[in-house]
Amino acid sequence: MDQKNSNTIARRKFLKASAALTLLSVAKSMFPGGALAAGAGPETTKAVLGFIALTDSAPLIIAKEKGFFAKHGMPDVEVVKQASWGTTRDNLVLGSEGNGIDGAHILTPMPYLISTGKITQNNLPLPMVILARLNLDAQAISVGSAYAQIKAGTDAGALKEAFAKKKTEGNAAKAAMTFPGGTHDLWLRYWLAAGGIDPDKDVETIVVPPPQMVANMKVGTMDCFCVGEPWNAQLVNQGIGYTAVNTAEIWAKHPEKSFAMRADWVEKNPIATKALLMAIMEAQQWADEMTNKDELAAIVGKRAWFNVPAMDIAGRLKGDYDYGSGRKETASPHLMKFWRDHASYPFQSHEKWFLAENMRWGKFAPDTDISALVGQVNREDVWRAAASELGVAAADIPATKSRGIEIFFDGKVFDPENPQTYLASLDIKRFA
Repeated sequence: MDQKNSNTIARRKFLKASAALTLLSVAKSMFPGGALAAGAGPETTKAVLGFIALTDSAPLIIAKEKGFFAKHGMPDVEVVKQASWGTTRDNLVLGSEGNGIDGAHILTPMPYLISTGKITQNNLPLPMVILARLNLDAQAISVGSAYAQIKAGTDAGALKEAFAKKKTEGNAAKAAMTFPGGTHDLWLRYWLAAGGIDPDKDVETIVVPPPQMVANMKVGTMDCFCVGEPWNAQLVNQGIGYTAVNTAEIWAKHPEKSFAMRADWVEKNPIATKALLMAIMEAQQWADEMTNKDELAAIVGKRAWFNVPAMDIAGRLKGDYDYGSGRKETASPHLMKFWRDHASYPFQSHEKWFLAENMRWGKFAPDTDISALVGQVNREDVWRAAASELGVAAADIPATKSRGIEIFFDGKVFDPENPQTYLASLDIKRFA
């Protein structure tokens, strides 16, 4: 099949899936009070959800362990560990009917990259929908102990000379992230570029699954990495390196992981989708209580989940940070947030930033219609329906789809109504 015909077929599949999403929206409007409120039960009691061993997957694990899925009529939900974000993508493409998964704890940009076929086999689009955010803040960028004397922080420029020296010697510094175009990739790139280091020219970026970060740093595979917890804390606890910056220091109260599902599953099971969301929301509220942090660390640290000592998880969950560079913080405002500060609500404005950054680095074309794409993938309306049915307080339900203008640590300003102005203000990017 030639490329032209292949692209035509891919586009037809994409349009067909888009039509399905429109039908789902119509169905929602027919039941404004929620089908569960009308007495109907979930269409299925089972869903297969993937997770990566990162602390921000906790809402899915807690919803299973604490019985919240069962409480909302979904007792047969499976929460299945994925080896990498690439595995998550592949299993979403398969779906549970193909021994894959129906939804996942996921890097927020990935549903967009999957829905547009940017990262799928043969570039075939698989429509996805984002239903909730799972957390805000508390990823980190860590640096190997070889750079202990530099004590890099929010200013990555402190490493510029050392990295340039390595490149001159024919051994470019390696900066690891977890998936191209994902949140960790974008935090790392933003940090490096703000410090005058071009992430594509001055260093070599490599992909390493989150659970393998520490082991790879230990054997010298990379010089720095960006990943979620508990791997940054474990690096410090093992004396292999230090935390340069908490990503919340780059963008305070930034969005991080999302809960996303295949659009066809949501179309087929709208009541079950709402049930899943209500269970996850309850789990997020539970996980955000400070009195539950030690128990949370003990649960997710189990062999079946992370297989990590609770001590590597609990401290940073509670906002106690030993950066490993002589810097320590207690009760940090940059701790991971699961519910507070509207952490669960998937602001459409936030996803516009992720798309703009992926345009910056060449993952999307410069003329991408950001608003249209977000309007298709982001289903904040389903979140609102679930929150209403769950009885979430009005104060915890945002009045609008946008959190407004965002300001970054280096003074850059992102207006979700004008992404192009933001892109024009950036010095290092892949288009003029």
